Amino acid sequence: MQAGTTPAGRITMGALDRRTLLALAGAATLGPAGRALAAFEPSERLPDPAIEILDPSFAKYRIFSATVERIATGFRWAEGPVCFGDMRCLLFSDVANDAILRWDEATGATSVFRKPANYANGNARDRQGRLLTCEHKTRRVTRTEHDGTITTLFDGFEGKPANAPNDVVCRSDGSIWFTDPPFGPNPYEAMARPERPGQVFRLDPRTGQATVVVADIAGPNGLCFSPDETKLYVIESRAQPNRLIRVYDVVEDGTRLTADRVFFDCGKGTADGFRADADGNLWCGWGMGADLDGVLVVSPEGKAIGRIRLPERCANLCFGGADGNRLFMASTKSLYALFVNTRGAVR
Repeated sequence: MQAGTTPAGRITMGALDRRTLLALAGAATLGPAGRALAAFEPSERLPDPAIEILDPSFAKYRIFSATVERIATGFRWAEGPVCFGDMRCLLFSDVANDAILRWDEATGATSVFRKPANYANGNARDRQGRLLTCEHKTRRVTRTEHDGTITTLFDGFEGKPANAPNDVVCRSDGSIWFTDPPFGPNPYEAMARPERPGQVFRLDPRTGQATVVVADIAGPNGLCFSPDETKLYVIESRAQPNRLIRVYDVVEDGTRLTADRVFFDCGKGTADGFRADADGNLWCGWGMGADLDGVLVVSPEGKAIGRIRLPERCANLCFGGADGNRLFMASTKSLYALFVNTRGAVR
């Protein structure tokens, strides 16, 4: 289907220029850091017992004096965090509240960036710094231009609409990769009945044309590239009997995937969204259950090496902050943060 641009007046939105984002800082404030946060108390012990070393190789990534912080709460389903370091803010989805929210690093305030947001889920930035968003209600992937208008990048394939695009990443060549799982119908998150199998797509940076890079996968969810972009990891959330993290080799000048294989068996865990650090470790949103909720860190060799325990299931995460070493964790009803001794993979 053809891409198109929606006039700014057609939908409530925030432009991504500095002036607009700063103006939004004072709008519809949901609550700064430091508000009363039920059922969570930051650790008074150092090192924070919530940060667990499962393998000695993880020890170097833990900062002794850093503790897990809950920086905002009161959401229905926090998802899709993406950092705008040049504007010192984080955007993330509150899917079931039909909003994209903005957390301000300088003030700690959380405000509405866009509402309604078509039940947005995953978010990312493209190579020009524009916001990429997966939308459930409209069954599309969009790009927010610098002037605030919204361009539809994808809303269907071969005559059938998309299901409910879930997570999105942008490769250094400008290509956009995203998952489209058959998760509906789900009125709580505005997912329609699926009409396509679970697939992973690539949008060409020159033509905008979509190609299927993974043709049939049971519930594709989070995805991310290795630091050198020679591998793509995809969470198969409806694999049986356990969720799996699959890995593919990226070949033919970054246009095709091959050598599909299981990278990590999640066991009882529910891996969701994830990101790679500069050393190639995968920091995975994890749950569900009191003994599982939080983040699991998996080495490039496929070994669980560390854990961050949280009181809620973590759906997705990203690296950000001034030095790129602050981990932001979108976790059900709250947003958590932790300084770590590594940075997100950046090319």
